[in-house]
Amino acid sequence: MTGSVRGQSTKRSAMVAEVIAAGYRRHADRVAANVGQARDRYAAREWSELHEDSIALMDMYGDSINEVLAELEAVLGDQSEDRALWGAAREVFARTVEDRVDAELAATFYNSITRRVFTTVGIDDQIEFASIAEREPPPAAIRSLSGAAVDVVQRVLGDSGIPGQWRNLGRDSRLAVEELTASIRSWGQSAPIDGATMLDMVFYRGQGAYLVGRLLVGEMAFPIAFCVNHTSRGLVLGAALTEEADINVLFSYTRAAFHVVVDNPASTVAYLSELMPRKRRAELYSTIGYRKHAKTELYAQLMAHVAGSDDRFEHARGIRGMVMIVFTLPGFDVVFKVIRDRFPFPKQTTRRQIMAKYRLVFHHDRAGRLIDAQEFEHLRFDRSRFTDEIIAELESDAARTVTIDDQSVTFDHVYVERRVIPLDIYVREANPVKARAAIVDYGRAIKNLAATNIFPGDMLLKNFGVTRTGRIVFYDYDEITELTRCKFREMPDTDNADDEMSATAWFGVGDDDIFPEEFTRFLGLRDELREVFDFHHSDLFGVRFWQRVQNRVRSGETIEIFPYERTRRLGAHRRSLTADKL
Repeated sequence: MTGSVRGQSTKRSAMVAEVIAAGYRRHADRVAANVGQARDRYAAREWSELHEDSIALMDMYGDSINEVLAELEAVLGDQSEDRALWGAAREVFARTVEDRVDAELAATFYNSITRRVFTTVGIDDQIEFASIAEREPPPAAIRSLSGAAVDVVQRVLGDSGIPGQWRNLGRDSRLAVEELTASIRSWGQSAPIDGATMLDMVFYRGQGAYLVGRLLVGEMAFPIAFCVNHTSRGLVLGAALTEEADINVLFSYTRAAFHVVVDNPASTVAYLSELMPRKRRAELYSTIGYRKHAKTELYAQLMAHVAGSDDRFEHARGIRGMVMIVFTLPGFDVVFKVIRDRFPFPKQTTRRQIMAKYRLVFHHDRAGRLIDAQEFEHLRFDRSRFTDEIIAELESDAARTVTIDDQSVTFDHVYVERRVIPLDIYVREANPVKARAAIVDYGRAIKNLAATNIFPGDMLLKNFGVTRTGRIVFYDYDEITELTRCKFREMPDTDNADDEMSATAWFGVGDDDIFPEEFTRFLGLRDELREVFDFHHSDLFGVRFWQRVQNRVRSGETIEIFPYERTRRLGAHRRSLTADKL
C-alpha cells in the first residue's frame, strides 16, 4: 500500500468512526429528550402520551441505526465491506468514546452498525467490539437522609422532585413508617428507622413514579421502593416495598422500561444489582431503557455459560408447541424459541404473522403479564452441545432458518426469553396452597391482559407460566390479538338435539367471534382448582365482563395495573387505588 493510498484509507476509517460516533451522540440526545419529558407528562397526567413516548423510545434505536447506515453509504462507496478499514475505524471509535460514561452503550451501537453491514455470525473480533472493557463505575448518585423515621420518609418523598401536590404527605409518611416498622420487626430487628440512602432519580412508568434505595435501621440496610401514584386528587403513596421479591417484580422483564434520566447507566445498574442480586444485569439495563445493550449483556452471559459448562441444549419442559421449537440449557434460565417451517392443522398462520405478534408484544404495555423476548439473528453454537432429539427436530421442522453441519448449528432467527414453569406442570407438582394461589393469579393475569387491550387467544394452562416470584405470565403469542378486535358473543339457543351434539358450529361464526362460555371446557382444571377459579373469576365465562372492558379501552381510559399486590398497599389506599380491579 503506497503512502497516498494508506493515508486515504486512514482518513476514511476516521470518517467512518466519526459518522458512527456522531450518530450515537444524536441518538443519546434523543433518548435523553424522550425520557426527560416524562416528568412533565406525569405532572399533567398525560398517560396516553407517556405510553406513546414509550413506543417511540423502543423504535428510536433502529431509526438511529438506519440513519447512520444511510450516511455511511456516502463515506464508504465501494469499500463498505473493507475489513481492514472497519478494523481501523473501530480503534478510532474506541478512542473517541472512551471518556463517555456510557462507553459500553456506544460500543454496542457500533456493533449494531457492523452487524448490519457484514451480517456477522457470532462475534467478529476483527471489526467489532468482542467485549467491553470493564471499568469500575463511580458510585451512583444518591441522596442521604437521617433523623426520625417519619421525618426521613417525608423528606424522601417531598424532596424527590416528583411533580404534583400531595394529597396528604404527612399522613402517607406516618402510614409508611407504621407498615415499614411492622415489617422490620417481623424480620427480628428492633432498632428504629433512622435514615435512608436513595438513588437520586425518579423512575416513571404508567401512572406511577418510583423512588428506590435503602432504609437504614441501626447497623442494617434494607432495600426500599416508594410507589407514588398521581390521582385526580393529588399525589398519594400507594406502597412502600421492602421485600426483594416485590422489588424484583417492580423491575420485572414482564414490564415496559421505565422513563428515567440516568447520568451513568453502569453505576445505576451496579446499584440496582446490589438491591436485586439475583436479577441479571441484562434485565436491569433493559428496565432502565437500554434494551439493545441488554441484548449485548445477555449474549455475553450466555457465551460465558456455554464456555464454562458442559450443559447441552434440551427440550424445555412442557407440551411441544405446534408453532415453535422450544429448548433450553439446564444451567441458564432462558428458553430459545425457533419458528417451525410448517404448522400442522388446526393452526392457520404464517411465519410473518407470528413475528408480527411478537412485535405487537414488544410495543405493548406488558402489564407484568407478558414475557419480554429478545430477537437474535445468526446465532451459532457447537453441534455437540445439542441432544440428538433436538438436532433431528431442527433438521425436519426448521431447515429453512437453521443450518446444521458436522461442527455447528446456526440459527438465522431465534427468540430468547426467560424460562418459567408451565402452569399446567406447576399446578400438578405444587402443594395445594401454592396451586390454588397460582390459579387465582391465572385469572388475574387474563384480566390484566384484557385491561391493556390484549386477548391471549388460547387460554390453556400450558401457555401460561409461573415466574420465580410466583406470578403468572403468558408466553405463547401466536394467537394473541387486541381485545378491541374481538366480538364476544353468547352461544345461540337451539331446540335441536343434533345441533347440541354437532362437532362443528351449527350457526355462523366469524373470524373474530369469541364465545366466553366455551372457555370452561378448555381450562382442564381439577375439581378443586376449578372450584377456586369459578369462585374468583366466573365472570370470565360471560360476555358482560369482556364487553365492559372493551368499552373502557375504546373510550380511551388507561387502566393502571399496579406492579405490586393489593396487600402491599398502604392501609388508607387499599380501597381508593382500585384501577386494576375489573
